[in-house]
Amino acid sequence: MEYIIAKYNYWIYIVLMMIGFYAMIAKKNLVKKLLGLNIFQWTIILFYISTSVKKGGATIPIMDKAIDIANPALYLNPLPHVLMLTAIVVGVSTTGVALALVVLLYRRFHTLDEDEIFEKIRELK
Repeated sequence: MEYIIAKYNYWIYIVLMMIGFYAMIAKKNLVKKLLGLNIFQWTIILFYISTSVKKGGATIPIMDKAIDIANPALYLNPLPHVLMLTAIVVGVSTTGVALALVVLLYRRFHTLDEDEIFEKIRELK
C-alpha cells in the first residue's frame, strides 16, 4: 500500500490523461475536443519530465577537472528535457493550426458542433 501512495504523481497523470481522452472522445464541440487534446498532450510532457528526475542527481553532465572519476549517479540526463522542449514547440504549433481550422469551420458552417457540421456536409453532396 505504501508503494502505491508513494507514486501518487503517476495516478495524477492517469487521471489527467483520462480527462483529456474523455474530452476528445465524448464532447461534440470542436473547441472542447481541442482542449482535451491539449490536456492529454501536456500530461504526457509532464510525465516524461517527472520520470527523468533522479534522487540525488545534482547537476548536468559536464566534466569537472577537479573530479578525477565521473560518478554517473550525480548527473541528471538532459535528453528527456530537450525532447519535451521539442514536444512543447510541436504542441503549440499544432494547437495554432487546429484553432485556425476551427475558425474556418465556424465561418463556413456557423457552428462548432461536430454532428451539425457532418450533417451540413452531407447536405452539400
